[in-house]
This record gives sequence, structure tokens and C-alpha cells, in this order.
Amino acid sequence: MKLHAFVAMPFGKKNGPDGQPIFFNRVYAEYIKPGLEAAGLDVFRADEEQSAGDIRSDMFQELLIADLVLADLTIDNPNVWYELGVRHALRSRGVVLVQGPRDGTPFDIYTDRKLRYHLKDGAPDPDFLAADIAKLAEMAQATLASWHGRKISPVYRLVDNLQEPDWKQLKVGDAREFWERHAAWEAQVKRAQRNKRPGDVLVLSEETPVVALRADARFAAGEALLKMERFKLALEEFDACLAAEPGHLKASYKRGICLQRLERNDDARDHYRKLLEARPQDAEAWALLGRIDKDAWTDAWNRPGATPAQMADDAGYEDALLIAAINSYRTGFRADANHYYSGINAATLMCLFQHLTQRQDYAAELPALLGGVRWAAYSEHARSPNFWAAATLGDLDVLTGTPQQVTTAYKEAIRLVENDWFSLSSTRQGLDLLRLLGFRPEAVDAAIATFDRALARLPAPHKDWRPRQVVLFSGHIVDAPDRPVPRFPAAKVPAAAQRIAAELARLEAGPDDLAITQGAAGGDLLFAEAAQACGMKLQLLQPFDEPAFLQASVAPSGTEWQQRYDAVVARLDPAWPILSAPQALGPAPAGVDPYARCNLWLLNTALSGGIDRVRVIALWDGQPGDGPGGTEHMVNEVKRRTGRAVVIETDSL
Repeated sequence: MKLHAFVAMPFGKKNGPDGQPIFFNRVYAEYIKPGLEAAGLDVFRADEEQSAGDIRSDMFQELLIADLVLADLTIDNPNVWYELGVRHALRSRGVVLVQGPRDGTPFDIYTDRKLRYHLKDGAPDPDFLAADIAKLAEMAQATLASWHGRKISPVYRLVDNLQEPDWKQLKVGDAREFWERHAAWEAQVKRAQRNKRPGDVLVLSEETPVVALRADARFAAGEALLKMERFKLALEEFDACLAAEPGHLKASYKRGICLQRLERNDDARDHYRKLLEARPQDAEAWALLGRIDKDAWTDAWNRPGATPAQMADDAGYEDALLIAAINSYRTGFRADANHYYSGINAATLMCLFQHLTQRQDYAAELPALLGGVRWAAYSEHARSPNFWAAATLGDLDVLTGTPQQVTTAYKEAIRLVENDWFSLSSTRQGLDLLRLLGFRPEAVDAAIATFDRALARLPAPHKDWRPRQVVLFSGHIVDAPDRPVPRFPAAKVPAAAQRIAAELARLEAGPDDLAITQGAAGGDLLFAEAAQACGMKLQLLQPFDEPAFLQASVAPSGTEWQQRYDAVVARLDPAWPILSAPQALGPAPAGVDPYARCNLWLLNTALSGGIDRVRVIALWDGQPGDGPGGTEHMVNEVKRRTGRAVVIETDSL
């Protein structure tokens, strides 16, 4: 999606500094809009708003959220100066100043860089217009690409400690359209997450409805993918979020988590250390770094086949790694005494250190630490009862309390999330570490028994089926009898069917594999039939609701193809129903071709299981399609994303 520019300038015909008329609508149409569009921006001026509403609210909203505001200062128009002042007050960056011929500049912005353009007879001078447009495009791109910390607004530049307001929370009057579109988009992302469809999330992440909120949108997509354990894809979304908004703190945290889950621990550690250089008192970052240190220590002794005695001995021997983890967690809790997560981890590891080494290095500070963690967790639980605060109180009893106290505390925590299998299971898994090392066995056994009893009442979550390979197909619809230039004539259907079946045989496709296509008459249905014949799961993803799809892509080819489509649908596994883009993704954004969108949906769905599992077959004549979103588009996208596609050339059949 393009970045957004708002233009503040005079409208219509106004007298210039020399008293001669200037036709500002022509300046906008011939110079400003082409220049900003050449920079890749979507350009808007207040008089272009067609919907009913308060023009002032819309104007304030634009000044607040636009990526770039261009102000034309050729004449001293009070509205333009006012709008420029509002932008300078709200945002520290993203302003371009232009002006036509005039003598002098008002003192307040005398030192600000301004781009001059040429006029002739009150309109852009054709002799200079191309060069002026190029310079404007260059300046707009440079402004957008400039260092994120560079302040353009004189307000923020001169007042050193002034911070921008959280402008994403500032909703202007009745101008709710931006936020409503974003909320609707977020609802679609959450729906895709619930349905465990990462491919849907990947498409939606490219369709952010409000460009100014693209960082938050990418973060939402990344969170959804992270919860679906698609760590590589989630990492890409968090990176995109940080590219749009380098200071997005939550994305920085999640980025490190993804790196760790991808077993890129050195990269994750470097990432957190860099974050801590800028934010040395960030308790969450210290805790996440502590998690990496803790895992490094655990990996050093928790080896398959080792006896409990060997593991305990090795765990104590690796005390340097254990101390590193303690230090990270302890630093986090010192930075924020309310951050009980870092505190309980520091306390637990200190107790394990004493248990494993019989040393008293932490004897002096441990009582105070335990008390601080208890107070932090107790205070949060008193304000707002929640599982994690209550579970932390149970964790403390594991360290120092009786088995009965442990059971009582954890039962209270379980009461708060009795149906949340993942929260219960993750806490239960943490107790296994203590059991392996023989730490306070009576208390630990009581804790594990409490969680096991709660988990026994719940069904274990369904484990997602992951195909061995995903075979994506795109191909031509069978030619109509009167097609002027043959592409895939009906006479070649049997040969195409044989080639497609042979390709699936070469891939040894079978019940452990997934086939994805649209289901149009011609190549799609030939592929669907071949996939079902070898026992593959089949997923049909269509650009429109099924009746409209049939009308556009099956019925025109005749009754035989309609019958073949019906037969394929009748054999579909109920777990793999037909899905349409409007149903799964919502309406296509303005200007987005539904067929091209469906191609990206098909491809992202295939890629969401891992690029190494994807195989692509295309039935293509090698020529441009009849419109956007055809087989050529799919082949080009596949080559761009994976570099691998098997093309069955229709000319060779």
C-alpha cells in the first residue's frame, strides 16, 4: 500500500505576491500531484473529499496521520499557515515546503528548506515543469527516507525534550473512517488466526487499510502468526513493522522471541543487547534476555539419556551460564519492581543455584527478592485478579512453602483460567525443570499433581495437520470455441490431464500432501481431479463467492465442466471446504484486482507451511494473460518468491 500525502495549499485563483493571478488548481494538478505520485505517494487535497461530513475534522485527521504533508507557501494564505502549524505541533517529521516566485519568506520558517517551482502566466511553466516535478519527487522521497530521529518541525527541533503525543490514540471529532477501517481489518486478522490460516494473515498484512497505521497492522499480523507458531513468517512481519516504525517497542520484543524460537539464539541475544543499549532500564528486554541465558544453561545439561544425578551434576557445573541468567532476570526486576516475571525467574534460579552448588552467594539478597516478588504479584492480583499473578504466588510457595500452600495457591490460579490449556500447560512444563533437578520434591510434586488434575479435565488442543508438501496449481481456462488466438483448446485437454498426473506422480504426491487451486474449468479442474485420484487433500480458494465464481469461471465452458466441478466438490474432505476471498479476507480493497488478489492468497497459503514444502505446477502458454491476475501473474509471483515452478507449456501438448 502506498504512503499517504496531504496537500495544504490555496484553492482556485488567487493573486500572487506581484498582484498577478495564480491558478492554484493547475499548480496542484500539473505539478504537485504528479510530483508526489512520482515519489510513490497516494495524494489527497481537502477539496477531493466527496463524502458528507465536517471538512475541518477530515482536515485535522489528515494533518495528524498523513505520512507527508506538503504546504505551498507561494502566498500568505492563513488556512495554509494554520494547517502547517497544526502539523508542526502534532508531528516532528514528514513536511515538505514548496513555493512559487515570491520575495522573501516569513521569519518563523526562514531557515527551513523550501523547494521553488516555476510559474508562467499563473500556471506551472512548461519549460521547467518536468524538472520541477522530478525535484519534488526527489525531495519527497528524501524526506520520507531520512533518519527516523531527524526532526523537521521547528517546534520539536527547538524544544529538545518535547515528545510527540501518541497520535494513534488521537481520534479527531467525527472523522472515524480511518479507525473503523483499521478495526474491521484487525477483526479479519483475528478471524484468520482463530481459523489457523496463516496464508490469510499474509494477504491481509499487505492490505493495511490505513497507511499511517501500517506499523501497528504489521505488528498485529506478526502476533497472529506468532500465536500460530509460524515463527519465520511472524519475524518478517515484525521486521516490516520496525521498518515502518523503528521505535515500536512491542515489535522489538516479539522479534527477539521469533529469533529464539527459530533457534537463532546468538541473533536474539544481540538483538536484545542492542535494545538494552538504548533502553538500559527496560525490564521486559532484560527478562527476554534472561530467557535466552536460561535456555543456554538448560541446553548444557538437559541431554537425552542422562540420569537425574548426571543432570544435576552437570547443571551445577554450568554455574557460569546459570549466573548469567540470574543476572539478566535480576537486573530486570531491579529496573522495575512491578515486573514480577523477571523477579520470580531470578528467585527461582537463585534457589536452584544454592540447591545445585551448595553455595550461599545469594543468601543475603534472596529473602528481600522473594518478598519483593510476592508484593508485586500480590498487588497486581489484588487490583486485577489474573492467572499469571496468582501463578507467581504459587511459584513462590514452591520455593519456600509447604505442599499444602503450593496446592492452595495454584488452585486459585487455575480457577481464573480453568479452560486455558496453554496457560496451564506452560506453567506445568516449567515445574518439570525443578523435578529433573530434584529441587524440593514434595512441593514440586504437589504442584505438578495440581496442574495434572486440572489438565486432565480439558481436551488437549488439536495438533494442526502439516502437509509433507503443498502443490499449488495455476493454469488456463479451456478455450471458448470462438477464441481468436488459441491458448488451451479443448482438443489438448486429455494431453494436459496426462502431463499433470505425471507431474504429481513424479512428486510422489499422496495422502500426506495438500493440493491448492481455484477450481476453474480447464487446468484447475484437471489438477483437482488428478490430486483427488492420488489421495491428496484438496483446498479450493476462489476470488468470489462460489455462485459468482461458477458464473465467471466454470459455466461459460459448458455443462461437461460444470459436472466435473460438481464431482470434484462432492469428493472434498469436509475439513477442507471451499473458501472465497470475500468470506475469508473481506472485500477487496479499492483498486485491487480480485484475480490477482486470489493468486496471492493461493501462493501465501502454500508458502505459509514453509517454502521448502512448496511445489508449483502451471499450465501456461508463456504469453501475457487476457487481464490481471492470470497464470502469467502467478508464475511471475512464484518465481519472485520461490524461484521454482514447473511450467507445462500448452504449445507443447
